[in-house]
Amino acid sequence: MEVIILVGHGSPKKDANQMDVVGRMLHGMIHPGCAESNCVKVCYLQFAQPDLMAAISEAAAGSPGRIIVHPYFLNAGAHVTKDIPGMMEEARALYPGIDFIYTEPLGVAHEIVRVAKERIEAAKGEVRPREIEKRSFETIAREAGFPEEGGALPGEAGPVLQRVVHATGDFEFMSTLVFHPEAIKAGIEAIRGGMDIITDVEMVRAGINKKALASFGGQVLCGIGDVEGDDPARTRAERGFCGLAAQAKNAGIYVVGNAPTALFACIRLINEGALKPMLVIGVPVGFVRAVEAKAFLAAQEEKFPFITNAGRKGGSTVAAAIVNALLLMAGKK
Repeated sequence: MEVIILVGHGSPKKDANQMDVVGRMLHGMIHPGCAESNCVKVCYLQFAQPDLMAAISEAAAGSPGRIIVHPYFLNAGAHVTKDIPGMMEEARALYPGIDFIYTEPLGVAHEIVRVAKERIEAAKGEVRPREIEKRSFETIAREAGFPEEGGALPGEAGPVLQRVVHATGDFEFMSTLVFHPEAIKAGIEAIRGGMDIITDVEMVRAGINKKALASFGGQVLCGIGDVEGDDPARTRAERGFCGLAAQAKNAGIYVVGNAPTALFACIRLINEGALKPMLVIGVPVGFVRAVEAKAFLAAQEEKFPFITNAGRKGGSTVAAAIVNALLLMAGKK
């Protein structure tokens, strides 16, 4: 077991002490999926708490084999070369059973220079919307370990993965999204064929690029707004989805981003022969039956193409991002 301690300078201005934000971001990068928040700690040299010795004492209480101390400083000044090393020597004497490692400061690094360049360009108003997206995609590819791919993620599903990460800021989707072997091909063929898309909720419909779909002859439909009355046995999303699906003659892609009940119903109707989709996108979010609905969809591999994800995460943003990625792919020759 190891504990990482980030050391910031600290400021009398309370809202300038944001090492806790840095710590959470670093924790998510180096320990993805870790539920233990104490493996990355933050502290300050001056003006704010906890200080370095307090952070080391707290970390040592868990009997880690190693404590890594990183000075979150730009250059190797007196704090980095004298003050922090002195405290670490004191800590080594107090805790001889722990291996202490001291890293270099941030220093001169390409990424820091790149951030400085972005700040300057933004201040001059030189960053255009398309440039923002381009840089975002380059960042995603680089942080995902594919800097040589020209700002893109490799593989047939790469554009979908990249757009979902871009829409959510969550790299976990790269490992949880599940693609039927024919999903990408089927989705592109449905779009190019001018087929309609049916969604479970208006938020999914609103997020899809309807102009792009219309250029192929298709439209995005949602039936939840036409549902009348209450039915304690079925949700509005389920009733709207099923009602519209039963009437739609040109539907090729069914998209569920919110309601697990709608996804269960969609799969049932397909298995009964009432629906014949080219692609089902099912990524409902939630704590009740969302995981089960997506697992049920993933079990349909022998029956029809699908895109889903494992776990509780998902939602309208993810569903729309998947469709928009397919629309872009369909528009390429």
